[in-house]
This record gives sequence, C-alpha cells and structure tokens, in this order.
Amino acid sequence: MSKRVVLSKKVDLSDAGIRLDKYLSSNYPEFSRNHIQVWIEEGKVTVNGHKVKSKLLLKGEEEVNIDALIEPVIEDKPENMSLNITHEDEAIIILNKPHGLVVHPGAGNHSGTLMNGLLHHNSDLNLLPRAGIIHRLDKNTSGIMVIAKTEKAYLSLNKQMKGRQIEKRYQALVIGNVKSGKIINHSIGRHPKSRTKQAVIVNGREAVTKYKVNKKFDGFTLLDVEIETGRTHQIRVHLSHEKLPIVGDVTYGAKRKFPKGINEEIRNLVGKFTRQALHAKSLTFIHPEKEEKVFFDTPLAGDIEELISQFKVLR
Repeated sequence: MSKRVVLSKKVDLSDAGIRLDKYLSSNYPEFSRNHIQVWIEEGKVTVNGHKVKSKLLLKGEEEVNIDALIEPVIEDKPENMSLNITHEDEAIIILNKPHGLVVHPGAGNHSGTLMNGLLHHNSDLNLLPRAGIIHRLDKNTSGIMVIAKTEKAYLSLNKQMKGRQIEKRYQALVIGNVKSGKIINHSIGRHPKSRTKQAVIVNGREAVTKYKVNKKFDGFTLLDVEIETGRTHQIRVHLSHEKLPIVGDVTYGAKRKFPKGINEEIRNLVGKFTRQALHAKSLTFIHPEKEEKVFFDTPLAGDIEELISQFKVLR
C-alpha cells in the first residue's frame, strides 16, 4: 500500500540563496535525496503554488509544499512466522535470528525468509529497501540484527554501516587451542575455483577481523570476534585462513577436522553439529531518533551453549 506525504513549510529569510533540493534534504532528513529529486521532477513539490526545478534558488518567505506518494518497493509476500524480537520502538527493530533462517528471498529461497516475516509483522516495511534490513547474517549463523522501520532510520543506519560506525561483535567456537588474540587484515574476494565461496586473495576487498579468547577448552576455543568490515563470510574465511576453522563449518574446512587426542564422545558430538558455531552477539550504534549511542546484546545460541557444556574447560 502507498503512503501519502503531505508537508508544508515557509522558507526562512536566512535560507535565501539555497537550492530547493538542498533545502528540502536539509529540512526533511527522513526522506532520501532520491525521493526528493523524483518528487520535484514529477511536480509533487510546489513553491508558491508553482511547479519548479531542483536548481531553483530560494529567496525566503516562499511557501514550499509537498504532496506525494511513497510507493512499495518490495513485491515479496508477507508470511506469518515467529520472530524473536527483543526490542522495538518507533525507529528500529532488534531481533535474534535463529540459525537456519534465510534473511532475503533469492534463488531457491522465494519464501520463508526473514524478510517475509518482517513484512507480515509490519506492512509499512514494504516501503523501504530490503524491508528495512540493514545487514545480513548467513543462513546458518544465529544472532542479533537491527531492522529500520522508517526511511529516516534506514538512511541513518545505512550511513553508519558504510562509515563503519556500527560495532558488530560475534562469538565463534573454533577448532584449536588459541593462546591470545589477533588482528587479521587480509583482503577477501571470490574464490578462484569455487564461485559459491570466498577466499583470502591478493586483489580482494579490504577485510579486518579482530579476535580475542573468551574461554579455552581441551582442543577448542570460544572467541570474541569484532569485524571492522562486512565482507561475505568474512569471519569464517579469516579464521579458516588462520587454521582455526569454526566448528560445523563444512564450507571452510571444519568437516572431519578434530583436535588431536580428542575422545570419541566429543568427536561424535562435534561431528553431529550441523551448522557453523558462529553467533552475532551484540550491536552498538547511534539510535536514529534518540541520536545517542545504544547497545544491544543477545545470549549465545542454545545449541552452541549445549555443545560447549560438554567440553573440558582449561584453566
């Protein structure tokens, strides 16, 4: 369903000499520049009752009116599903995505995705790109995500994401005894032999991953991981490159890999773990409406907790 936007404003004398499009972008930051440009071009913006062009220089005391429609940008269908929403306000939704749930519809996943569930939860999300989804998690990665509910929130969070201002922290259970933390700075790009995989390559895109030890087990380590960049499969690729594959990650080298001397019971438990033991733990960002730093956290996923409860803790 379309959303009608009706706004009116009298230009202050102090704004004399400003272009119309820049004036509207400054006074209505909740709308994208693209929306404003299209509305002007389509005659949905008038100055003193007249249709005008974007480059019009304002003189002050004009009446600027907007009467336009925001059209849906998503054709995917809403689907009723249980969403583990941990926080919701006028601007954002914070949810805990379970492993096994695909974020966006795509080849082989035309329904049953997080996007379909969000469209059912709030029909206005079909007015936003990707239904307000700012970032994605792999199908078999669990954890926290932030969703924008308004265009203003979407623009703000998207800008923060591109500016690397959103702090994203994860926890990963890896094979190996890790002694200390490290910063991994290796570029990542498409795997030269497998188009469905990523790899550390010389001419790839910059990728920075930091990790430190959270808890040590006999043959395994739970890591706290922070990423400065958001490349596809970044954590999985970087840790695999460091010879620390994530438990359950068959794509990046953990299949049939076990620490030396591990007993048969633990070997069987790990062998039956059917997804990468990677969990998005927390997000820190500037709230689009409150304009203050906020922090949201989610517990380590239950299946990972259950697995590590069987491990021998090293002191």
